[in-house]
Amino acid sequence: MIISTSRFGQIELKEEDVLTFPEGMLGFADLRKFALLDDPNDEIFAWLQSCEAPQIAFPVLEPELFAPQYKASLTKSDMEALKLSGQDKARYFSIVTIPDDPTQMTANLKAPVVVNVAQKIARQCVLQDNNLAIREPIFTKLQQRVVQNPAVAIKNQTTGIDVATKLHVVKDAEL
Repeated sequence: MIISTSRFGQIELKEEDVLTFPEGMLGFADLRKFALLDDPNDEIFAWLQSCEAPQIAFPVLEPELFAPQYKASLTKSDMEALKLSGQDKARYFSIVTIPDDPTQMTANLKAPVVVNVAQKIARQCVLQDNNLAIREPIFTKLQQRVVQNPAVAIKNQTTGIDVATKLHVVKDAEL
């Protein structure tokens, strides 16, 4: 399957690399198919790229990278929608906002993207915990992590979704 992206050009994906959002994303209910793509020019962020709209992509991080104590309590409805038997079977991603001044970047801990890796089903869940921030400052926390352990690979270390090797830019001659 070949998808077009505004950030990476045309990308070749296998069907098993596609995540299905049965209800779409918040604010993008009509978009149901996404893929997690590693950015070849950035060691930290992955991109949740729409397979249906080339211009729609969200920078994401696993919250454990900047909030080691992060806990998400999914509702029964979330669990059923994701076809999860336990929360330990899910991977969590925070959507990141990167303004012109990257030191002001924030992550949404209140509404993570939750992925059932085995089923390739995802949902953006709004958590009921009022202590979780919609705009959690993360620049300093990420900077500290890199300084403490620069050898740690940050990208998609535990997702079980093989995206790093799937990012193949398709040459015009292959089309």
